[in-house]
Amino acid sequence: MHRAHHAPNAVQLSTLVSIKTGGCPEDCGYCPQAARYHTGVDNQDMLDVDAVVSAARAAQDAGATRFCMGAAWRGPKARDLPPVLEMVARVKALGLQTCVTLGMLKDGQAQALRDAGLDYYNHNLDTAPDFYGQIITTREYDDRLATLARVRDAGIHVCCGGIVGMGETRAHRAALIAQLASLDPYPESVPINHLVQVAGTPLHDVLHGQSALDPLEFVRTVAAARIAMPKAKVRLSAGRRELGDAVQALCFLAGANSIFYGDRLLTTGNPDVAADRALFDRLGLMPEA
Repeated sequence: MHRAHHAPNAVQLSTLVSIKTGGCPEDCGYCPQAARYHTGVDNQDMLDVDAVVSAARAAQDAGATRFCMGAAWRGPKARDLPPVLEMVARVKALGLQTCVTLGMLKDGQAQALRDAGLDYYNHNLDTAPDFYGQIITTREYDDRLATLARVRDAGIHVCCGGIVGMGETRAHRAALIAQLASLDPYPESVPINHLVQVAGTPLHDVLHGQSALDPLEFVRTVAAARIAMPKAKVRLSAGRRELGDAVQALCFLAGANSIFYGDRLLTTGNPDVAADRALFDRLGLMPEA
């Protein structure tokens, strides 16, 4: 299935930068940026536009072709959007694909982002509909679907996936993939995250720091995403460092063809650029041009 739709050894490289860290009012049980949890992540001001553009230029020099900007908001307020629009326009001018994840969007905001040059909007479903309420209570599943509909209506590509290893069952993981695949059209980009447990978050306390998922079950989730959404970029996202090289190699064999690239993912660690390049060399993979 993978080889029918993609160059077999090519991997698309994306870099993710937090442009606004901490202070989020939501209660997502996995997230260290929620204001209500004591995780050591402080509420910070939005980054300066020039600093974001410099980070994008550095990511491009390191081989990334897509630059993603994330903000810890329930959704952007009117005053938040102008600097983000400038970031999008200036990063786009570098020749990079642009992506943002800003939470829920109101009417007109997706169109403004599109007009600034946005290529992708990330808004994950996180998990299956019938497990969602055990992870998040401050927004409904339908709220997420409504934002995705606004993004589609604006003509922006969708980046949408989920998190596994939160104590869900295999049936829940299958239901997440089915929900993603049933979007019409299905997302162009599908990030599959392995839960990174952060002390102070509810999921860390429930799982007591122990992995809730067999690594091979993560590989199966990647394979299911590839089969269900054959043309999508399936991205290894959070938790790659914890998976190790061997499990990552199995994920690439199972159909993953995109990674988040760089040493940070918002507030959690990620393999550094040199480590990823070395792994690519060992596996015979190449960055997608």
